[in-house]
Amino acid sequence: MHGEHGRSPDRIALPDGFQPEGIATGPGAVAFFGSRATGAIYRADLRTGEGRVISPGPGTPSLGMKTLGRKLFVAGGTGGDARVVDTRTGRVLESYTLTERQAFVNDVVITRSGAWFTDSSNPVLYRVPLHGHGRVKTLPLSGDIEFAEGINANGIVALRGGRSLLVVQSNTGKLFKVDARSGAAEEVDLHGEVLANGDGLLLEGRTLYAVQNRFNTVAVVELNGKATEGRVVRRLTDPRFDVPTTVARSGPKLYLPNARFTTPPTPETPYDVIAIRP
Repeated sequence: MHGEHGRSPDRIALPDGFQPEGIATGPGAVAFFGSRATGAIYRADLRTGEGRVISPGPGTPSLGMKTLGRKLFVAGGTGGDARVVDTRTGRVLESYTLTERQAFVNDVVITRSGAWFTDSSNPVLYRVPLHGHGRVKTLPLSGDIEFAEGINANGIVALRGGRSLLVVQSNTGKLFKVDARSGAAEEVDLHGEVLANGDGLLLEGRTLYAVQNRFNTVAVVELNGKATEGRVVRRLTDPRFDVPTTVARSGPKLYLPNARFTTPPTPETPYDVIAIRP
């Protein structure tokens, strides 16, 4: 579906039955989407809305993802793994077993020191090397964060330099600043607001976009300079949202895949991606 006067479309159809979860944009006007059902990776041209599956997936989920050049780092959900996929060929370049425990590897952010992954089931972060050399590092979380039943640590972004990370806890709606060396988590003061059902995060300067999936909402949080406190200044929504999970920017638009968690999935269930202007 093309926009008027050659503009990029504000809705992109994904394959029926795809069950999208993660998104990563770039390089260029492209985006990648992961299937939580099969782990397939779909590459779409954001200018035309057209795309194709570039990787069939391992049969376990592909959740959060980020690009670094031609590499796509993918969180493996219940597979307990992380994969690095070639953005052009779809070939799996690296595969890392992050844990042998029951896990839900949910999201990823790239820093100078490596790619950091959250685990919604276990109070740790995992770091894998950017260039295929070195071991997986497991960083136990401590401090203010307490894991409970349900989805815990979910979306993750990095502050300047990557020495600190911001992590949202879905079941409590709390936001934490995590020291990437020690794992100590300090709760960010949101002045009474909560980010319940907090999922994917996008950080631009001091502005944090936090997707609240089942609320069909994106909370816009303005952080202070040290990211120790923040205020929800507005919430974005759209009638086309159907449980969006995460968010990525390309040009002036934010793109959000509709996971449709409240719709029983079938092979014929339609899925799409919605673009909004913040």
